[in-house]
Amino acid sequence: MSFLVGTFVLYCLLPCLGVAQEHSSQDKPNFIFILADDLGWGELGCYGQEKIRTPNLDRLAAEGIRFTQFYAGSPVCAPSRCVLLTGKHSGHAYIRNNSEVKPEGQLPIPDEEVTLAELLKEAGYTTAIIGKWGLGPPGSTGDPLNQGFDFFFGYNCQRHAHNHYPTFLYRNREKVLLNNPDFPAHQPFPPDLDPNDPKNYARYSGKDYAPDLMTEEALKFIRENREKPFFLYFATTIPHLALQVPEDSLQEYLGKFPEKPYLGDRGYLPHFAPRAAYAAMITRLDSHIGKMLALLDELGIAERTVIFFSSDNGPTHGRGPENLGVGGTDTDFFRSAGPWSGRKGTLFEGGIRVPLIVRWRGKISPGRVTDHIAGFQDVLPTILDIIGREPPPDCDGISFLPTLLGQPGQKQHPYLVWEFYGYGGQQAVRLGRWKGIRLNCYKNPTGPLQLYDLEADPTESRDIASAHPDIVAKMEEILRREHTPSPHWDFAKKLQPRPQ
Repeated sequence: MSFLVGTFVLYCLLPCLGVAQEHSSQDKPNFIFILADDLGWGELGCYGQEKIRTPNLDRLAAEGIRFTQFYAGSPVCAPSRCVLLTGKHSGHAYIRNNSEVKPEGQLPIPDEEVTLAELLKEAGYTTAIIGKWGLGPPGSTGDPLNQGFDFFFGYNCQRHAHNHYPTFLYRNREKVLLNNPDFPAHQPFPPDLDPNDPKNYARYSGKDYAPDLMTEEALKFIRENREKPFFLYFATTIPHLALQVPEDSLQEYLGKFPEKPYLGDRGYLPHFAPRAAYAAMITRLDSHIGKMLALLDELGIAERTVIFFSSDNGPTHGRGPENLGVGGTDTDFFRSAGPWSGRKGTLFEGGIRVPLIVRWRGKISPGRVTDHIAGFQDVLPTILDIIGREPPPDCDGISFLPTLLGQPGQKQHPYLVWEFYGYGGQQAVRLGRWKGIRLNCYKNPTGPLQLYDLEADPTESRDIASAHPDIVAKMEEILRREHTPSPHWDFAKKLQPRPQ
């Protein structure tokens, strides 16, 4: 009889015990993940930037923890965001390059993919994506409203996001018309106009600056959901090209740098002061984050809100006349990638090593810096770990919650892996101090791996593969093992999705 009573009591207590393993709805923290667009590792003051002001992000770092060895999921937009939201590295992820769909949008992630938003929604969170999506057109399986988000405002299509003064944005699946003229996001400066007259560049702007509108929507979402746990994925489009920024931000930097007008010959839109415009865009992004931080304080929810800040890949690439890169950028001038070589579109460190700042007042000791090696695939399991939930079994990530809290027991990645089906095709492995990179995979899928010692050669300038064949062989085995075949992506068959 006593056995039966004990069994009955235990049966009654089981639901309570289960709930105890997770946070109650009252003490579940909010999550805000802020994702900059093409922001380099070295473009924040707290990461060594000296020419561009970022006081709010510097303060965020001072109040939290800053990672020095954090990696994006890919060196371009869509695949990096896929890794972030699914927790799968790019050898397993469904999206492995930017792949366009007509008339708008990118290759959609399928129904069977489980996203961070879906997992948090199951845990009782209200979820929103505000900013740039890029993982499936409206109404597709990849539509954010079909991938766990309760609310969407911003750009669905990455091509559409090349213009910061668009004619419309989406609110959920409905177009919201904006007070902006309709003009192409890629065009040269008219040859019959004076390129030194700033008034001749007014044609490349409008009244409704999309990053400002998206910030206001983010603030509104925070206010409306302050009483319940929420997840806000704020995917701003700054500082991605084109070089467009309101005059009140531009004024701070005019005359500060040597300038020559950019006339649009390397894509995107002309600007009479490209360096000033680029710096002003980053400082304006910083001001947007400052508004969010102020609102969290005003509402009294800063202590129960975990804020992450990162970037989807390294800074804009390419060089041309006058040392300008794509769209008139000059990332060498700003030392945008910090000390690393490579830029967006490459698997060298400058293309994938990105900032990560995390603040959680009362939990993360302020002002900490960590060299823990982590990546986008680790965000999903870390957030789930915070609320006492397990990640899906196919997740490649490892929670870095012990690192955030300064506790022992942090598990380490034995290696990190990337597969990238753009820019000729590339693969990479990070194995402790060693970094292996294969280029031109479409031309030669089994071509030689370059090998670098990141401790002795952080700029990846000396290929030492011939001196370490054992390490190269180990990396080759890792790449074989960590590749999931895909109907969309295959180097040997020169396969990647065609625009649909």
